[in-house]
Amino acid sequence: MSEQHSKARRHRRSRKALAIGVPLALTAAGTMAYGDAFGVFGQDAEPTASAAAPSWATATADGFASVNSLGQNGTYGGRDGQIVTVKTQADLEKYATASEPYVIVVAGTINMNPVGKEIKVQSDKTIVGAGTSGHIVGGGFFLGQGVHNVIIRNLTIRDSYQGVWNDKDHDFDAIQMDGAHHVWIDHNDLRHMADGLIDVRKDSTNVTVSWNKLSDNNKTFGIGWTDNVVTDITIHHNWFRETEQRNPSTDNAAHAHLYNNFLEDVAGTTIKSSYGNYSRGRTKMVLENSYFQGMKNPVTKDSTAALVQKGNTFVGTSGRNESGGTAFDPKGYYGYTLDKTADVPAKVKSGVGPRGSIGTTAAATGTKAAAATTLTVAKDGSGQYSTVQAAVNAVPANNPSRVVIAVKPGTYRETVKVPANKPHVTIQGTGGSRKDTVIVYGNAAGTPKPGGGTYGTSGSATVAAEADDFQARNLTISNDFDEKANQNLSGHQAVALRTAADKVFLDGVIVDGDQDTLLLDTAAKDKLGRVYVTNSYVMGNVDFIFGRASAVIDRSVITLKKRWDGTSAGYVTAPSTAANRKGILIANSAVNGDVSNRSFYLGRPWHAGGDASLDPQTTVRNTSLSAAVRTTPWTDMGGFSWKQDRFAEYRNTGPGAGSAGSERPQLSDAQAAGQEVADWLGGWTPTAS
Repeated sequence: MSEQHSKARRHRRSRKALAIGVPLALTAAGTMAYGDAFGVFGQDAEPTASAAAPSWATATADGFASVNSLGQNGTYGGRDGQIVTVKTQADLEKYATASEPYVIVVAGTINMNPVGKEIKVQSDKTIVGAGTSGHIVGGGFFLGQGVHNVIIRNLTIRDSYQGVWNDKDHDFDAIQMDGAHHVWIDHNDLRHMADGLIDVRKDSTNVTVSWNKLSDNNKTFGIGWTDNVVTDITIHHNWFRETEQRNPSTDNAAHAHLYNNFLEDVAGTTIKSSYGNYSRGRTKMVLENSYFQGMKNPVTKDSTAALVQKGNTFVGTSGRNESGGTAFDPKGYYGYTLDKTADVPAKVKSGVGPRGSIGTTAAATGTKAAAATTLTVAKDGSGQYSTVQAAVNAVPANNPSRVVIAVKPGTYRETVKVPANKPHVTIQGTGGSRKDTVIVYGNAAGTPKPGGGTYGTSGSATVAAEADDFQARNLTISNDFDEKANQNLSGHQAVALRTAADKVFLDGVIVDGDQDTLLLDTAAKDKLGRVYVTNSYVMGNVDFIFGRASAVIDRSVITLKKRWDGTSAGYVTAPSTAANRKGILIANSAVNGDVSNRSFYLGRPWHAGGDASLDPQTTVRNTSLSAAVRTTPWTDMGGFSWKQDRFAEYRNTGPGAGSAGSERPQLSDAQAAGQEVADWLGGWTPTAS
């Protein structure tokens, strides 16, 4: 890889861009657009009432959230208000913080800006995802003192994680309540946050948490934080998976009723449970018909708490499993029906998380909504196909609409190619974590091909996406070529993922390799290739984010890896940008890894084939840089000087950041206004589908 230009380039200012770090889809609040049969969206739009409210808009809570107290009769959220549909953070915040009741339908992915923002929800609100499309990314919700009658339902809230497992600096929760009451949290997918998934704090009470999937987190679900014994809480039919602690931890709760939950610590995963259900302080807990599998210390209590167990099942657990004291009879407060404990794993796994029937037009009108074609892949034969490529092969040429290839958990050792004549394909892992579904192979540039010759860099890719409007989410794509064992091989470039298309959306993925991990290309030199990567991990050491695409790495973690011989040295980016196009933008992210200090460059210019007409570009902005980044973060390549191309930073932080100088160009505020995420996307709205 190499590149250069004959003269220094100016940082050209484009049209006024959108707020840094926020995709176009999430900041176009100024445009009014009328929505579907049950509402409107757009910052300037007025809500309209539906003629007949759908059942999901009038649903009410069970458990302690249904109990009349504190002047509130049950929990029914915003059912007495109008139904509005939102697609932007501005609109979500507008309606969630209003004094009037609303049913707020989140129809799309909303990336919170700034990362970690928690919208301060006011009383009498229902916030519900539209089918499975409602995602809140990088932030969540806060319910303060006295806020009541709130339903948060059918949403995916995820990915405020900042790269530190036991994070004590970022209180970025999915749902936090301080002194709220009558709250129902139901059918959500909550994962990968910097702090808690759910925090029920400071005497919050009359709370029910039901049918949620909680995963990929450390401090998962905390209850308490005062000496008062006030909180009444029901927790039922939730799936705790790959969660380390607070599953939940219940401190000084007056009444905690936990039943029919499934707590699972999966063997072979990196996240290990430290404890499961915990009753402490003066908590009175009743724990019924729950299923614990592989959990360490599945049930614990301290000497002052009460914990009564009934009908629970423990499989492969170890450590503390305790009970004792006198608690209470939940049926003295509300009615409920227990499922058989043996049925809990299957019933919970199939029933938790967002439902397609909630929050959708089809649910409102009784008509069947048009849906993407879904093809299932499973190694165990339970799907339509046993390999990902077989599913791709089944997609008809020139397909006019979305095809989702749903890949069940497992390791798929194969190469996958989505050819240019098969647009609108999504490859999506269906597991609880992006680590559950892995597509991996080990070709390198110098690996011999069966028919003669070698694969070359681009041909080494484990997954190659050559079709426009390609999406991948919730999976790992890896190239595990063993450099140490193949030192005699010429050509160690080993691509995990190659894109050569326009409108490529990678959301919640891991792309793992060493040299040349992620090749962001275009179909041809004169073709536009826009790529948006968000909430993801990209791992490697040499030129591991490279190519000529106009690519954004946003709200992601770039992990630096040592080389095959244990040394630390490398380059993050190697852009090969055509003149007058955007190159690589890294924004609102983190660059770190277990490597030596001052050992990695942020980038170098790749003038592919010695092409002097190219004008490589990398901008790194609003990103945390570890001490691994060199104090002079750019370097030459192949005889081309980086100073003749476009390399710059803007407002980076961390020990690897530095001040402006001849070896470290920094954008001015005016220049930065033309180098924002929206400028790179150029009118394209990345939307999960």
